[in-house]
Amino acid sequence: MTDTDAVVIGAGPVGLFQVFQLGLLGLRAHVIDVLPEPGGQCVALYPDKPIYDVPGVPRCTGRELTRLLLTQAQPFLPALAPASTDARGPGASGSSPYANVHLGQQVAGLARAEDGRWLVTSSRGLQWRARAVFVAAGAGAFVPRSLNLPGLQDAGNVHFHVPEAGALPWAGQHVVVAGGGDEALASVVSLANETDPARRPARLTLLHRREVFQAEPELDAAVRALIAEGRVALCVGMPTEAQVAKATVESLAILSPDETHHPLPLDHLLVRQGMSPKLGPLTDWGMALERKQIVVDTGTFETSLPQVYAVGDINTYPGKKRLLLCGFHEATMAAHAAAAALNPGSPQHLLYTTTSPLLRERLGVA
Repeated sequence: MTDTDAVVIGAGPVGLFQVFQLGLLGLRAHVIDVLPEPGGQCVALYPDKPIYDVPGVPRCTGRELTRLLLTQAQPFLPALAPASTDARGPGASGSSPYANVHLGQQVAGLARAEDGRWLVTSSRGLQWRARAVFVAAGAGAFVPRSLNLPGLQDAGNVHFHVPEAGALPWAGQHVVVAGGGDEALASVVSLANETDPARRPARLTLLHRREVFQAEPELDAAVRALIAEGRVALCVGMPTEAQVAKATVESLAILSPDETHHPLPLDHLLVRQGMSPKLGPLTDWGMALERKQIVVDTGTFETSLPQVYAVGDINTYPGKKRLLLCGFHEATMAAHAAAAALNPGSPQHLLYTTTSPLLRERLGVA
């Protein structure tokens, strides 16, 4: 059990900015996200596509925006000690280098404690006791679309994500990438051009149900060039069965367009078929919902549950606009409302980072 001032559900841009705003007001926060890296929808769906409507940033990609937000929130993201482990073993807190950012796990439960605080439980068994909760879950928890074949769920060599840095488990082996959209083709190009032996596969096969891709023209052309050069093999057909032994997929049975079956042996399967947002357990927490969005008070962005706030695409109110700019505003308003509610005896003066010694101290600025 970890005691904290706040738990932020969602490590997308709005969730990361929420941590920054809470930190400015002296509130400690822990962040939980189902994805294996921060960035939410921006990194999961369009990491390298340009974004033009972030104030003061004329142009940036989803990945670049995430880096900027992490840098901004750095004073409130303590580094994980190198020797730190969890009772559940390495990786129990996700792949995050920050002690208060927990990736690769979904919030499974929210319950009221006897002392009035909120008990938050994750799918990995971690628990937090928080004075306030901020739901910044975007359109919901983004869950990778799988191939829906028996045996894949528990297989250790099935992957849905390519880590940005570090060694990869399929180095020097045969990798099959499943998908025909931007995510799949971008992964193929990245892996085919990888120069680090600790990350480069020995063989690369792209598996798609047909020869036509649904990707940007540049990606389409790049992959077809790799296929023509023999650096990438193309397998056209539908996987109908997975041969699994000892929690390892050894091959897929492929139904070709000519109605014949043939095996596709592999060492690792990388499924890149996009993400599907799901509201998940939050529908059972008792918050007022409207068309699968959380209803909030626009003065505080508090939900129908006390000290539970919702910001970003997950919430709804009259005039709501699903824009990053609006999510940043909502996170600011929610942070100030929470600070006032959690510290009713303290005066709530509006301070500015340009002039406030207290805020500059919290930011670590001389």
